[in-house]
Amino acid sequence: MPTKKIVLLAAWLLPTAALAAGGVPLDDAGTDIHNDASLQRGARNFVNYCLGCHSAQYMRWNRMAEDLGIPEEDLQQSLMFTGGKPFDPMKSAMPRADSERWFGKAPPDLSLIARSRGVDYIYTFLRSYYADPSRPTGVNNLVLANTAMPHVLAHLQGVPQPKIELVTAEGGVTEQHVTGLLPGAPGELSTEEYDEFVRDTVNFLDYVGEPVKAERQKMGVWVVMFLVVFWLLAWLLKREYWKDIR
Repeated sequence: MPTKKIVLLAAWLLPTAALAAGGVPLDDAGTDIHNDASLQRGARNFVNYCLGCHSAQYMRWNRMAEDLGIPEEDLQQSLMFTGGKPFDPMKSAMPRADSERWFGKAPPDLSLIARSRGVDYIYTFLRSYYADPSRPTGVNNLVLANTAMPHVLAHLQGVPQPKIELVTAEGGVTEQHVTGLLPGAPGELSTEEYDEFVRDTVNFLDYVGEPVKAERQKMGVWVVMFLVVFWLLAWLLKREYWKDIR
């Protein structure tokens, strides 16, 4: 592809990425799917705070327990609160009709949310709620304006206040824009503790989106090493074949 076309393609893609979160810069989630302790904490967080409304229907309980090193007894006693069998998928117990009546739409399945949105998006979203009395849930979100999802982690984070600036639009009309967050009602966790809580949860969602990701990355190192060695052998063989040819 000509250099000019590559530059034009990059120029077209970069603004799209910048607007992926409604113009809000995405924070680095800093997740690590090789951290089993983080994944176990994330599984606990997901079950306690997310599974009531959202499902992860492409993940089975026993597969998750095996991958994360959770004994089956602990799985059933500490995570499977709604009963069922270990080989069942991780589905929400909330009837669809109830969720649509309460939230206006059925909460989406989160099996592939990390792959479709990215871990940075989820991490920023869960840390971007702010008080908004005009909304039915009493909160809004910088990343996804007018989201139907309530701030289920408000008692942990607290509820920040919006930082509002007046912006003059075309035609001289002055509008209020939320440009950031200010300290509000405190929660049970400090800012650092809440960030770590969200990071563990997002890390678990990253694992759910591709359970073999950690294994694939480990295998990828060996594949690259093999290709390097193979290239070196091929280069030495070529030099030997062509050394007498001028």
